[in-house]
Amino acid sequence: MVRLIPAWSLCRSYLEKPGAYIPQLGLRLLLAYEFWIAGIEKIKGTNWFADIQPSFPFPLNYVPAEISWQLATWFELIGPIALLLGLATRFFSLSLFILTVVAWVAVHAGSGYNVCDNGYKLPLIYLVMFLPLIFNGAGKASLDYFVWQRFAQAGKQ
Repeated sequence: MVRLIPAWSLCRSYLEKPGAYIPQLGLRLLLAYEFWIAGIEKIKGTNWFADIQPSFPFPLNYVPAEISWQLATWFELIGPIALLLGLATRFFSLSLFILTVVAWVAVHAGSGYNVCDNGYKLPLIYLVMFLPLIFNGAGKASLDYFVWQRFAQAGKQ
């Protein structure tokens, strides 16, 4: 048992280095893909928000459907690009988190948990995936980290 401790420490040290890059990058890439697809569908489709506008949570139910449609579409197109680059990751993660909560309440909540019934399972998964990006940032494989490092070095001089 005592021999396992140094082996575990060595294994852990090997995992921690890529762990500062890979998990956040994986989350960003997957979320970027999913929201990009949703944005493309909205930009090519017709505005169906008017049909569900009363289901939007307060105060968003008072925003005209056309404005809500445009906001959702553009956040689903610009947000994924920012996530892909790791630029303003916390802002866009929080924005897409809020967008997902609105979608959950307005579209998915009444359909139960099952994805096949347009339920809330997938929005719930997205919300959980956004949490590390909101609280911990984009990780080292990002423009956020690069910019932060440049400002930190400039502050030391």
